[in-house]
Amino acid sequence: MSYDIIIKNGLYFDGSGAPGALRHIGIRDGKIDVLALSPLDEDGCGEVIDAEGHWVTPGFLEIHSHYDAEVIAAPALKESVRHGVTSVTIGSCSISMVLAEAEDCSDLFTRVEAVPREYVLPILQEKKTWRDARGYRAFYDQLPLGPNVNSFLGHSELRVAVMGLQRATRRVKPSEAELARMEQLLEEALDAGCIGLSVMTTRLDKMDGDRAWSSPLPSTFASWKEFSRLFAVLRRRGAVLQGAPNAVTKVNVFAFLWQAHGWFRKPLKCTMLTALDLKSQPLLHRFTRLSGWLANRVLRGHFRWQTLPAPFTLRLEGLNVNAFEEFGAGEVLRDIKDPDELYAKVREPAFRALFKKQVKAVLTKGLWHRDFSDCWVSECPDASLVGKNFKQLGQARGLDAVDAYFELACQYREALKWTTCYGNQREAIMRQLLASPWTHPGFADSGAHLRSIAQYNFPLRFLKYVRDAELAGEPFMPLGQAVRRCSAELADFIGVDAGYLRVGDRADLVLINPQGLDDSLDALHEAPMEVLGLQRVVKRNDAAVELTLINGRIAYRRGLEYPQDLGTARHYGRFLPGREVLPRTSPAHDLQPATAS
Repeated sequence: MSYDIIIKNGLYFDGSGAPGALRHIGIRDGKIDVLALSPLDEDGCGEVIDAEGHWVTPGFLEIHSHYDAEVIAAPALKESVRHGVTSVTIGSCSISMVLAEAEDCSDLFTRVEAVPREYVLPILQEKKTWRDARGYRAFYDQLPLGPNVNSFLGHSELRVAVMGLQRATRRVKPSEAELARMEQLLEEALDAGCIGLSVMTTRLDKMDGDRAWSSPLPSTFASWKEFSRLFAVLRRRGAVLQGAPNAVTKVNVFAFLWQAHGWFRKPLKCTMLTALDLKSQPLLHRFTRLSGWLANRVLRGHFRWQTLPAPFTLRLEGLNVNAFEEFGAGEVLRDIKDPDELYAKVREPAFRALFKKQVKAVLTKGLWHRDFSDCWVSECPDASLVGKNFKQLGQARGLDAVDAYFELACQYREALKWTTCYGNQREAIMRQLLASPWTHPGFADSGAHLRSIAQYNFPLRFLKYVRDAELAGEPFMPLGQAVRRCSAELADFIGVDAGYLRVGDRADLVLINPQGLDDSLDALHEAPMEVLGLQRVVKRNDAAVELTLINGRIAYRRGLEYPQDLGTARHYGRFLPGREVLPRTSPAHDLQPATAS
């Protein structure tokens, strides 16, 4: 029998961490059929690809996306596919679209993830016909996916589905019946293939809509008793917890560490946000690595911090700054819905004085360094401002940096586009984070923050760090291990069938030109979101990925882009259930509300 595709002469990595080796790969019926030392018979082969000088790697995984809305409308998810991502995880940060009404899901998602409500809500009202986990899974089983998809159940959505939106966003304790119902719905979600539960404890992210405008997410109102009962379900069934400690105080990270421990019990598998080298807290990276050691070595847990393998640079517009939620005066701005009222507020002298005082407060610092001399104009109708920071612009006007920022924001509103780097700017520290056994690459947030976060090519940035260090004679990680960290290691942790390239495995793979792993990986581009009609900012470098295969079919090829049937035919990606999630303990479990073990 002939092969559908042959990839010959490439440096092949199988995802195990082993070094690359020259192999010839025969692909048939969507799977790796043969891995050969010698050339294969090309007679009758549909396509032969010469990969000399290139790397052949497993498709990359993104375990922290917010594609929940986009995948429903435009399932090809082309921006990730073009960067070699063949599997994505949705349902992150306590927000999913499994159980609740369309409007509830929209209000949970749109403001937090900075995707306009007027685009998301109509799509959900049209297409979200399911109200349970079984229907959710059935929808994805018939959706013509581009990359493979796996999903968490979001705790905020779970609370809303059980308690209603109003009660879920107040300090109201759920009743015993409601707690039991949450456990039961979590069990059903795991039965349907969800990989676990995502929760949120930082109160910086706020609700959209008219019913609970600017309320923190429902998950942040939960007690640890509520969390513990749900975590017991995850532990018993071998499912994954995705969590986020309070971004400002960070104290409750110790509660998560305790939940993860494996002393005299089965450990809870935890993936947590996030290990960053923040400018606001330059020693934080040491704490995250130390806590990872503590959780895994001392407490015998199964715990990882998600890290972003790139500078954490944000592109912002006007007064639309999510980090303002970190302090009181900034939170006042974030709570104002009307744009005219918002921009009028920053003209008030008393408010400005309060803002200046609080922006300098040390104890409330979260992700943002709050240094306006480290915030520079990237686009503006007045081109003379571009490239200058707000301190420089203030000095030229006889103003301090905050006043200069407010004056320019009031003048140009969203046409004032400015950039700041929150962290990950020290390459030596980034290498330590990437090499730590207690971290894994994630936190790209694809599908969200359309105008500010653009990390769709994060696996390529990871490989660039490793290759650059090797070329400089300062290697910190073998290339095979780096490939594993972006593929099979992630798949093994969340428990899905992906990330490897062995005989019999699904042929999800990437062909990479290592010469393309250069500084252009950080170049920003405007890119349309298919179907939704929105523009997003992305980091795009097409010199690195030559092609992406999903299920043995070419889903992206440099120069030719995408096949016409990507996103319309059901022979590319599929829903990946949690393969390590255990079944319920007994048939009686299906007849009764689940209880904590």
